[in-house]
Amino acid sequence: MVQIGFLGGTGIEARGLALRFAAAGCKIILGSRTLERARHAAETYNVILGKEMIEGLSNTEMCRAAEIVFLTVPFALAIEAIDNCRSELDARHVLVDVTVPLMFSAGHAEYQKQDAESNSENIAQHLPENVPLVAAFKTIPTAVLADLSAPLDCDVFVCGDSESAKQKVMAAISMIPSLRPLDAGPLRMARTLERMTVLAAELNHRYKKKGARFRMIGI
Repeated sequence: MVQIGFLGGTGIEARGLALRFAAAGCKIILGSRTLERARHAAETYNVILGKEMIEGLSNTEMCRAAEIVFLTVPFALAIEAIDNCRSELDARHVLVDVTVPLMFSAGHAEYQKQDAESNSENIAQHLPENVPLVAAFKTIPTAVLADLSAPLDCDVFVCGDSESAKQKVMAAISMIPSLRPLDAGPLRMARTLERMTVLAAELNHRYKKKGARFRMIGI
């Protein structure tokens, strides 16, 4: 089974994904700049799961051990996190970007324009050339992911320029019950996915909900 790691694995962005993958039977490594924080988060999540499925390591140690690495830091810290682990990233990795450059004002989400046309494309420009980037999980609320009692019943849109990397990530996603991965095409489709999250956030605000997400009918 593929080893899944989280770069910046102690925050809210990683919590739900780590719990969902671990509950599906995957061995998980949480990375952090601080080993103590990583271990504490792993212990906390294992208590929730009722079994030892998650390990805490430093970000660099996590990169050495993991094959699929989820980038789960806040969007503004993504480039810095990659630069700090650059020497550990190589062709055996697939980096999965879940970040969305949003800021909230009075409950309304605003898209923060990037140097490239999406945050994923911006990140890709800073990666070593042999490390493929896949964008996924951009349209599913973190709170819904973290509630293991809640069925997801939605689609995960996966895009990237490496077909083999996309297939590897989609195979891992398929392990999570009530979640369907869909191949959304090349990495440039992240431009649309990131803005779909703005729509979901606005719908949450308008209808006083927290779990707006997407499912394609007819596919």
